[in-house]
Amino acid sequence: MTLTGQMLIGDEAVTGTQGLVDPLQAGTGEPLGPRYSGAGLAEVARACALAEAAFDTYRETTPEARARFLEAIAARIAALGAPLIERAMAESGLPRARLEGEGARTVGQLRLFAQVVRDGRWAGVTLDRALPARTPPRPDLRMRNIALGPVAVFGASNFPLAFSVAGGDTASALAAGCPVVVKAHNGHLGTSELVGRAVQAAVRDCGLPAGVFSLLVGVDNAIGEALVRHPAIQAVGFTGSRAGGLSLCAIAASRPLPIPVFAEMSAVNPVFLLPEALQRRGETIARDYVDSLTLGAGQFCTNPGVAVGIEGPALEAFRAQAARALATKDAAVMLTAGIQSAYERGLHRLAHLPGVRAIARGGAASLGGRAQAALFATDAARFIVEPTLAEEVFGPASLVVGCRDAEEMLELARRLDGQLTATLQLEGGDHALARRLLPVLERKAGRVLANGFPTGVEVAYAMVHGGPFPATSDARSTSVGARAIERFLRPVCYQALPADLLPQALREDNPLQLPRLVDGQPDSECHPFKELS
Repeated sequence: MTLTGQMLIGDEAVTGTQGLVDPLQAGTGEPLGPRYSGAGLAEVARACALAEAAFDTYRETTPEARARFLEAIAARIAALGAPLIERAMAESGLPRARLEGEGARTVGQLRLFAQVVRDGRWAGVTLDRALPARTPPRPDLRMRNIALGPVAVFGASNFPLAFSVAGGDTASALAAGCPVVVKAHNGHLGTSELVGRAVQAAVRDCGLPAGVFSLLVGVDNAIGEALVRHPAIQAVGFTGSRAGGLSLCAIAASRPLPIPVFAEMSAVNPVFLLPEALQRRGETIARDYVDSLTLGAGQFCTNPGVAVGIEGPALEAFRAQAARALATKDAAVMLTAGIQSAYERGLHRLAHLPGVRAIARGGAASLGGRAQAALFATDAARFIVEPTLAEEVFGPASLVVGCRDAEEMLELARRLDGQLTATLQLEGGDHALARRLLPVLERKAGRVLANGFPTGVEVAYAMVHGGPFPATSDARSTSVGARAIERFLRPVCYQALPADLLPQALREDNPLQLPRLVDGQPDSECHPFKELS
């Protein structure tokens, strides 16, 4: 497929009217071509109007039709093959194996949502039949979940496939019945066009309204802001910096009709090194910790940015082994020059804070655009009183925090901001302390791990990729896994509606064969609630 440098608005390729953006080679900053034309307000309005016009038709497509559409997108993306991976490698600097895995994940999560849509539990169909003889009488009540409306999705810098044009936000919104308008990330415009054209072709193949999908390019932040302000947009999916997420939240809240923003923003994902585990496996944990820290140049939202242990010989041995492991890690290409610059500022901030000492550096960067891994150390008393130590440094940098005792470890846990993850490295003798930590960590994180590392997020039914603020803007949601569809749905109750006016999902004969509750009990006449593999 030949790249054109155009946006995709409905079923057309459109040349924008507001400036030009050059795709750049990661690490060198060399232009890759072609130049992309940026959207103006007219293009934003056109994409949003098409999405609004498509909404009522698209949201009432049958589960089977929507599932086939998601599978068509997956097939189209898979068919792009090596050219997609090679373009993503050039634009992101990520290695082939990582991007091939990410491509498989992108296709897999589209197919997962096809399965979710077919299963039908997302619809929440509930019938409370009329009780005319009761005092007072109960009317006929029927409830289902419906799609919120057109969704604005912002492509993420660090996942050019799985959190971008056809990533989890787009897949779950489309699964819910919401048209999507994507703002492409300027760090991978060519990758975005390739995937966007695959989605556009799937819309056409499935005979859906053209406005179900559009892809916009912006020269600066103004187009993203205009997209969130547009009255047709009813929700926002975002993965990125805290500053960017908070800015979108403020815009969405200031609209005449405020809308939800599901923003995944920042976390340090603490790893608690409990005493027996540290004593028995400290050196192994240290090596694995450094591997997790430096994976993908540390550019994962689940990157372990803080390790917490109790001072003593075992923690000292952990620091020494982690320092040795880190010294073997070469400097790695970062996604963009802006991200690399922000990383350097974060290292400078950590290195100059009182009570913080540098204990290791990775291999020096011989070329620009590369991140040198770094490990710092401090004590819990300093960490507790210095809020900036708990701020994310996006890249391969981490802080080892020493506590006087278990009580100080618990106090540090209580002072943490909201996190995407929290990890316990533990053995049998650590269970008593773990029981005390768990209630705290449940309040602080969306996912609690034992004897693993947080990098790597399984796309599954039980996964939660979310957490309390500032990890996300809404702790009740997840951006990964089957439950991500729930962000883009809302319940509607129909009271005493004539049978011929009821939506198909709520009709007595259940033509869609959706699982449902009838008077509080599972309906035995439709397919049962079932567990899917």
